[in-house]
Amino acid sequence: MKTYKSERKRTRTIYVGHVPVGGGNPIVVQSMTKTDTRNVKSTINQISSLEAEGCEIVRLAVPDTDAAKALGKIKKSVHIPLIADIHFDWRLALKSIEQGSDGLRINPGNIGAKWKVKEVVTAAQEKGIPIRVGVNAGSLERELFKKYGGSKPEALVESAERQIHVLEGMNFTNIKVSLKASGVMKTVEAYRLFSERYDYPLHIGISEAGPPFTGTIKSSVGLGILLSEGIGDTIRVSLTAEPEEEVHVAYEILKSLGLRKKGIDIISCPTCGRCRIDLKRLATEVESRLRNIDKPIKVAVMGCVVNGPGEAREADFGIAGGKGRGILFKKGKVVRQIKERELLDALLKEIEE
Repeated sequence: MKTYKSERKRTRTIYVGHVPVGGGNPIVVQSMTKTDTRNVKSTINQISSLEAEGCEIVRLAVPDTDAAKALGKIKKSVHIPLIADIHFDWRLALKSIEQGSDGLRINPGNIGAKWKVKEVVTAAQEKGIPIRVGVNAGSLERELFKKYGGSKPEALVESAERQIHVLEGMNFTNIKVSLKASGVMKTVEAYRLFSERYDYPLHIGISEAGPPFTGTIKSSVGLGILLSEGIGDTIRVSLTAEPEEEVHVAYEILKSLGLRKKGIDIISCPTCGRCRIDLKRLATEVESRLRNIDKPIKVAVMGCVVNGPGEAREADFGIAGGKGRGILFKKGKVVRQIKERELLDALLKEIEE
């Protein structure tokens, strides 16, 4: 069977802190804090929670000098690399670098005069930190919008090219790139076009994907297409939800494609007229109780005691219900019969052991 790893587009390797991005390294999961960066305590707490969820890089909004200064204090209390998200004011980028930021997300086009961009680039070169050129359909240059008749994929790519050429003209190539839109296929086409022309590592995501339900679907479809084509080196799922949920969804997308193995993979049937147990409750509880396990374990929660073990024979552990009773099985083989009310505890105990 072909693996996605062998089909991934080979890109350059850059380092965000100690984390390698691109070059065939594991696809990196990242998120962005949703606290006020100036509130050091709450931001540290959120980053610690993200670390526990498996987040590998975190981005922070830096809207003013106080936020930039807070980065230094935050940096001392967390372990994962921090990226400063900068718009318009080159001085905020310089201050963020001074405070120990591991990377910058900027748009050279809105930083201003070339000498300002040069100051930022020089400081980044001295510290060896990368810059993400972040193109967003919502903030596309007016002339490109007019040239292409809207925020078309070609317009996003040309915007990225312009910004890359500015940095390359200053002998700076420690770059990763994103080309995001809220439209799934627009985003996919932009990344495809860019990937054909350049070997810079790509940060992929669907911008402003939406609330958890619709946002997860959009992100799963868009990122799934790109990743299945070997495009993407680091991902961020953008949800109107807690950032921990973004990380959880990101890992589920990667697991479904066999690109990362982390935590529980749950198999559960959709239920039908043969189901005689409260399978929806059981599956939800299993997912909740096992969410924090890091080991790659496949668990099946099935509603039919006849077909359950056979349908889930590749699972490491599982339960299948009948009328008032069920079975506990391991690797598709029955371990023992159990009363329905004891199924959940028996499964959890078997996994723990």
